[in-house]
Amino acid sequence: MSDFMILLTIGETIWVVALAVWIILERRSPAATLAWIFALAFVPLVGIGIYWLIGPRRLTRKRRRYKLARSRVREAAAASRAAPPGRVESSEDAGVRQLMQLIERSGEAPPLRCRSLELFSSGDAYFASVEKAMAEARHHIHLEFYIFLPDRIGTRWRDLLCQKARDGVQVRLLVDAIGSDRLGRRFLRPLEESGAEVARFNRITLARLWPSLINFRTHRKIVVCDGRVGFTGGSNVCEWHSEAIAGPKAWRDTNVRIEGVPVLWLQTVFLEDWLFATGKAPADEAFFPAERIPANGPCVQIAASGPDHDLYAIHKFYFSAIAAAQRRVFATTPYFVPDESIFAALVGAALRGVDVRLLVPKHGDHRLVAAAARSYYDDLARAGVAIYEYGPPMLHAKTLVVDHQVAVIGTANIDNRSFRLNFEIMAAVYDQDTANRLAALFELDLAKATRYSLREARKAPFRVRMAESTARLFSPLL
Repeated sequence: MSDFMILLTIGETIWVVALAVWIILERRSPAATLAWIFALAFVPLVGIGIYWLIGPRRLTRKRRRYKLARSRVREAAAASRAAPPGRVESSEDAGVRQLMQLIERSGEAPPLRCRSLELFSSGDAYFASVEKAMAEARHHIHLEFYIFLPDRIGTRWRDLLCQKARDGVQVRLLVDAIGSDRLGRRFLRPLEESGAEVARFNRITLARLWPSLINFRTHRKIVVCDGRVGFTGGSNVCEWHSEAIAGPKAWRDTNVRIEGVPVLWLQTVFLEDWLFATGKAPADEAFFPAERIPANGPCVQIAASGPDHDLYAIHKFYFSAIAAAQRRVFATTPYFVPDESIFAALVGAALRGVDVRLLVPKHGDHRLVAAAARSYYDDLARAGVAIYEYGPPMLHAKTLVVDHQVAVIGTANIDNRSFRLNFEIMAAVYDQDTANRLAALFELDLAKATRYSLREARKAPFRVRMAESTARLFSPLL
């Protein structure tokens, strides 16, 4: 062996050992740690660039910055939310009581009773309700969306926001830098000229090279008007969700309108994200108005989750709720790539005799994710999980119904990206009527779905089964 080869071997060995020590000290999951070590060892130049762009070190640096924003906003809002009216101290159902504790002990909102709550399964009805709330706003309108497109819906919202800003209402629009990259200066100029503020969340250079693999995105959808009315759910601001424009191809989604004290926690999450994106902390007591009207509506708990927080409240809630289910679990998700704990919870619930049903798109909009998802179906079906493939059109709702007391409407998919890599938000509603209404929507969706068949799946060509199994290897990144 030549001296050059000996030096090259020694250099490569030192490189691999140094990287292994560096990554092991990050204390990621064993699978992720081994994957990064192999990637950096065998593709050193390319691997180190990808690691620096989307790897744990980058998230660690940004996590510190985000935690600072979180603490500053929460300290400012604490006085307004001290001993909030409508707080639900306990529940007769032990399982519900433990779920409430889980969210609050994860640093998220306490369970609070709202004045009213409305579900939307129609995109146009949701858009109309948001537009009405914005039109009636007198002090501020805060919006945060992953995707805000300059199409007919986006233009309609922009023009309404321009008018409200000219009327003296504080308008702030926060969009994700990747999801809303089609929002150009020309489209946004009228907003800024009217006095509205616009910001982009977490700009990343060269992100267009791998837009679907860039982490640390705000996947949240939040609207807050005057601190009293709030919205969240799966819909973005675009024509895809409008039956009036897209017709039968309109995406199927679920959203919720909340009125009352729980909206203050949607407000808090928005202000945290705004501070992180802009470095500015807008302060106004009117952001957190005192509640004077008795709240007799359902109990709501807002939970946010993201790579800034080690507890991953939404993931733990999903796992705990499914694992403790006694009667039914109805889960709707457009992207289903579960980790081992969520997979085990679903299988365990089905084997215990719980009515476990999973509603997913028949044809997803991401081929790799759809292929990975199907690799889990056989084991789930054998355990007794009923899997239904919806559509067309595209299914985009993110909901969960557990037993007869728990209903979840939010932005998180059942995948690692939503649970750990991106910023998400959900509204957990503890109310029998809401759970039954969400379950009824689920049953209606089944009319447009086909049940997954193990017998038919076995007839799939080898190349299809191989592709699905290979896609599954990328699950931690999807």
